[in-house]
Amino acid sequence: MDLAIIDQSKPGVPAEQIELVEKVLDYAGKYTKLPDDTEMSVTFVNNDEIQRYNREYRGLDKPTDVISFAIEEDGDDMPLMMDEDMAEDLAKNIGDIIVSVDKIGEQAEYLEHSYERELGFLVVHGFLHLNGYDHMRSDEDEKIMFDLQREILDSYGLTR
Repeated sequence: MDLAIIDQSKPGVPAEQIELVEKVLDYAGKYTKLPDDTEMSVTFVNNDEIQRYNREYRGLDKPTDVISFAIEEDGDDMPLMMDEDMAEDLAKNIGDIIVSVDKIGEQAEYLEHSYERELGFLVVHGFLHLNGYDHMRSDEDEKIMFDLQREILDSYGLTR
């Protein structure tokens, strides 16, 4: 997976947690059988910045733990002038997730598990949203998404 990580949080995310994010998302990509050249980004922010994103893009004036911005590829925007071989060589960008480091700490403490488990949970949760899973559509979709999320985290070794 081609992963861009942007840390805009204060005081900043430690290198070992950045490495955890890289590894768990690479694992999730392999687990869900995404092509190796799949692209996405993760941006770490504090509560005030994620609240700004929520207000601007979702009409929700409060901080949340994670926001996913999936790239919709419906093909209707503009025709690409390239042959099939060229199109196959293009990496697929699935989108961006924004994670509040403040919420990771708050929720890890509340749920009584490690910061690393909560960090892994949130980035995998956002990753699944980027790949079309949505627990908000129906009870069945919620079960499918949360079961897959748990499978990925448990098999990676980030258990509760």
